[in-house]
Amino acid sequence: MRGRRAVVRHWYGMHRRFVHCTLLLVVGAVALTGAAVASVSWVRGAADGHLYSEADVPATPVALVLGTKVDPDGTPSPFLAARLEIARRLFDAGRVRAILVSGDNMNADYNEPAAMRRWLVERGVPARKVVMDHAGFDTYDSCARAERVFGVTRATVVTQSFHLPRAVALCRRLGIDANGVGDETAKRYAQTWRVSSARENGACLKAALDVLSGRDPARLGGRETDVDDALRDV
Repeated sequence: MRGRRAVVRHWYGMHRRFVHCTLLLVVGAVALTGAAVASVSWVRGAADGHLYSEADVPATPVALVLGTKVDPDGTPSPFLAARLEIARRLFDAGRVRAILVSGDNMNADYNEPAAMRRWLVERGVPARKVVMDHAGFDTYDSCARAERVFGVTRATVVTQSFHLPRAVALCRRLGIDANGVGDETAKRYAQTWRVSSARENGACLKAALDVLSGRDPARLGGRETDVDDALRDV
């Protein structure tokens, strides 16, 4: 009889722990979902009224082009090339007077900003008008460094349209009067576009947490005048 009671008590204890853990998981999932929904709502609200077509975007001093994958031979991926092409056209049309290319230079063999600058210069943008930020490790860092390191106060952010609301929201929250132009030509890479778009919900939550924490960029450094020099140079 004692053995039977011990088995019952053991089973009951395990059942209580299982129920308790399940409730914790459910509560955590609900809280995480709520936070994600709230962060997406914040991003959309902050970017509302600041997303434009290329033809209608107001002129600003600087185009901020956000980096993404560069192929092993140093060629910008189609997604990145599409961003750069918009920036080039904005420059040629006089909608911006300098281009800040911000991306990852994680090691000597991978350098997004150098590839971006080379692509623009090869297509006619004067080298003196293209400024490189080698520490744009993510969207938050690119926006924070544009304002804090390069002194950008007004800019046109250029990226893919699924990424644009988050980028504009972050730039505006971090002190830049930012508008944005989004590329849609890369939609022809349907699978990559779908996967990247789906990741935006999680990325919006990270953006909100970055803003709430007020963290410094991974690499900050002192004030640089390259953008000022590019804008002064005529």
